[in-house]
Amino acid sequence: RERRARFVGKNGACNVAHKNIREQGRFLQDVFTTLVDLKWPHTLLIFTMSFLCTWLLFGMVWWLIAFAHGDLDHSTRLQRDPAEGAAGAAASFVPCVTSIHSFTSAFLFSIEVQVTIGFGGRMVTEECPAAILVLIVQNIVGLVINAIMLGCIFMKTSQAHRRAETLIFSKHAVIALREGKLCFMLRVGDLRKSMIISATIRMQVVKKTASLEGEVVPLNQIDIQMENPVGGNSIFLVSPLIIYHVIDKNSPLYDISPMNLHHHEDLEIIVILEGVVETTGITTQARTSYLADEILWGQRFVPIVAEEDGRYSVDYSKFGNTVKVPTPSCTARQLEEDKSIM
Repeated sequence: RERRARFVGKNGACNVAHKNIREQGRFLQDVFTTLVDLKWPHTLLIFTMSFLCTWLLFGMVWWLIAFAHGDLDHSTRLQRDPAEGAAGAAASFVPCVTSIHSFTSAFLFSIEVQVTIGFGGRMVTEECPAAILVLIVQNIVGLVINAIMLGCIFMKTSQAHRRAETLIFSKHAVIALREGKLCFMLRVGDLRKSMIISATIRMQVVKKTASLEGEVVPLNQIDIQMENPVGGNSIFLVSPLIIYHVIDKNSPLYDISPMNLHHHEDLEIIVILEGVVETTGITTQARTSYLADEILWGQRFVPIVAEEDGRYSVDYSKFGNTVKVPTPSCTARQLEEDKSIM
């Protein structure tokens, strides 16, 4: 049988394609999240075009104001007859914006207004109330664009999944005895010194199931109870931990044996680690999954934490290493029945 496609990849990416979405307008109702979710080339293009378009738009507005007030004709006349003198021209005519000669100078003035550069060659006078109003509007628009785009860039650079890149899971999971019971085990670790606060971990089995009424559920998600060295779902991830699930009568792995393990092509166990990043306070989530052929029966993870010079040292070169241990080649159900008979 051909192996079923993963629901969650080893790197945590969900292998789901969304097609035939007819309500595309919903994405525009949350523009900020849509901008954050875009790829970097698209975000940078929108970032550049938002400023360039507003500069061109208000540059056109400043050119129209100067054209309507006659500033362009007066500037042309002054350039043709320099003998008139700047002092005489200033006494006889007051422009809306000084030193506006063409659309190019209006565009440069638009940039100066919005980014508050202020080279000093152009300025608004009190001759035109409309020019003062446009000045106020452009400043407000510029502040709004700066807030949205800079916030978008900040959110993209500090996205939570970037922190999840240093949260690692063992490549394989194992099934072996622990405290006399068959357990499903995996190892999780954090490569950074900054901790994940209030870290929680949970597991789900995803497989194809059918109900009594004949309804087929292709991706049925079943939560499985999990244990860890500090109890409950919360973990203190200061060093790598071995997380395990006791295979009991409530476990979906109760009837799996080493002989039929690799015949469960539709079996996938998803592991989700979630917590708050200590340095930024942002919630992050790391995910991985294990298919049937990535579960090793009768093996155990080797120790990687040792005490050296008064400190605990972690050897990450052995993070995924396992060793064979004596393990019954039967299901957890059969093991429990044998113990009850004895």
